[in-house]
Amino acid sequence: MAKTKNNKERTGEKPCTLKFGLNHVTYLIEQKKAKLVVIANDVAPIETVVFLPTLCKAMDIPYCIVQNKAKLGKLVHKKSAAVVALTDFKANQSDLNTITRVCKEQFNSVKQVHKNPEKGIKSEARERELAKIKLLEEAKKGTV
Repeated sequence: MAKTKNNKERTGEKPCTLKFGLNHVTYLIEQKKAKLVVIANDVAPIETVVFLPTLCKAMDIPYCIVQNKAKLGKLVHKKSAAVVALTDFKANQSDLNTITRVCKEQFNSVKQVHKNPEKGIKSEARERELAKIKLLEEAKKGTV
């Protein structure tokens, strides 16, 4: 039991536990103690948090990306927070399950699709010329 300033013992359990800080959250993900990871999208050098979605996918931990790091900071009573992890949540387990399911659908299970770059005028003209040359060579081979 935890004690308060007046040495009175509190009864009951912690309603939820939010952990913040990039190194601490990374450790929690690696130990598979994080239940949900929330990442801010406006982190100053983006390279600091760019590895977190890949790490969460590898460890099968749901994550989501939210709009503002100041909003995450309000959750942990700080000015701003780049990353927040939810470790213990006992109040409404069904709500947490629906949130994690939605996060897995929206973020974890998304496959990256790479587009082929568009060709310019010169490369298209070059391909047409090569196609003409191939047709002429095939016609020569067929008649010989």
